[in-house]
Amino acid sequence: MSKYSLVAMGGTFDIIHKGHLTLLSNAFDISDKVIIGLTSDELAEKKKKTLINKYEKRLENLTTLLLKKYSRSSFQISKLNNDFGPAVLEKEVEALVVSDETSNQGNVLNKLREDMKLPPVQIITVPMFLAKDGKRISTTRIKNSEIDVEGNLLSIDK
Repeated sequence: MSKYSLVAMGGTFDIIHKGHLTLLSNAFDISDKVIIGLTSDELAEKKKKTLINKYEKRLENLTTLLLKKYSRSSFQISKLNNDFGPAVLEKEVEALVVSDETSNQGNVLNKLREDMKLPPVQIITVPMFLAKDGKRISTTRIKNSEIDVEGNLLSIDK
């Protein structure tokens, strides 16, 4: 029996790495139904993110991963044009899975839900997955060839 009937989480998922896998794993560990907000290209641009992959490719990569790893669970991928997407509107969402980096978003979300007369969600904060050098794994570090998707160091002179 799952702890929550429906949880939400979000991300850009430009290059799927160990940090993303940790968030997804936590979400599917506590619920058999997960809504995943996938950042639109427009929202990524607004947040000053430099993308390698356009939305359609990121959607394809994420869907392939989810079907492979979580085929026994139910998931929905929603395009995020703002910070929260369905997590604000879906009354049935019981929890929001976030990283240390985005944990403050939970309070903002619950304020929005309160304004809409919806029940608050539990905020499940997942610690950042660290690379071998003790710093966080990030798509930026992968793009800069500092680490690989597992967090292994790629250059000894960095």
